[in-house]
Amino acid sequence: MTWRGIASLVVVSLLSSCGGERVPTAGHVVPEKPAGSAAPRPELRLGVLPERNIFRQLQRYEPVAAYLSARTGVTIRLSVLPRYGNIVRSFTTSGLDGAFFGSFTYALAHRRLGVEVLVRPQMLNGSSTYFGVILVRRDSGIRDVHGLKGKRFAFVDQATTAGYLLPLGYFAHAGIKDYRTFLGEAYFAATHEDVIRDVLDGKADAGAAKSSVLERMAGEDPRVMSDLTFLDRSPDVPENALALSPAVAPGVQERIRHVMLTMHEDPQGREALAQLGAIRFILTRDEDYAPVYRYAAEVGLDLGTYEYDNSR
Repeated sequence: MTWRGIASLVVVSLLSSCGGERVPTAGHVVPEKPAGSAAPRPELRLGVLPERNIFRQLQRYEPVAAYLSARTGVTIRLSVLPRYGNIVRSFTTSGLDGAFFGSFTYALAHRRLGVEVLVRPQMLNGSSTYFGVILVRRDSGIRDVHGLKGKRFAFVDQATTAGYLLPLGYFAHAGIKDYRTFLGEAYFAATHEDVIRDVLDGKADAGAAKSSVLERMAGEDPRVMSDLTFLDRSPDVPENALALSPAVAPGVQERIRHVMLTMHEDPQGREALAQLGAIRFILTRDEDYAPVYRYAAEVGLDLGTYEYDNSR
């Protein structure tokens, strides 16, 4: 099997003008206050999921943050969350009210917090979706699920579609009720990039990761194409998409949506999108996540009550 056809996060917190001032976070972008403006600017905090190395993630999103700051009149700040599951927890513990969610974290937050998705990126290859893959080395001798018995498997996080729901479904469809007793060892690597590298380097016999990260890494490391193959793939699901809490003022939501949907028409917007690896943002609806909801139901996960523990 080849990689041909392989077809990426943000927590947002809006402060009202009467709210307390946020403490700046590493990697933030703060534009100057417009000349002659006496009123303080509202603030939007954008948290980036740990899909890749923290510094590289910030580099990808900083140009988009700066563009939104300049065009919406809202101060944008960036910070990378340590784990995927921290997004939903951050809404209740830190007062956050939006995110560029992965597909599973969006489904969780939509069910629990009522967030609604606005837009997602269309990437440079034309795709606005990704899928999960179960990876093995070509020279591993592993050709199907039975070859994984007693092996070491790398998941990403229990709040990811590609890095957790896919392998759960893969094992369940094969009649394996508990992967922990079937595998020799299982662990959570925290990022898709780490899973891919662990399988490449032989630290794990197999792993699960998202196709869009795999594709980006294939452009940097030729071993991704030559040394890896996959056993299974998930349905296509939306790329990491911006969703906001219903507590965010409708006018602010509409301003953000409009700027993001039209930034590809502006040279500076296109430059910022290119740094993200995208062509433009496209309108996104909750129904686009039907495969995630269906997948969760098939493996018996209740998104309204689901509790994850990456230590298990």
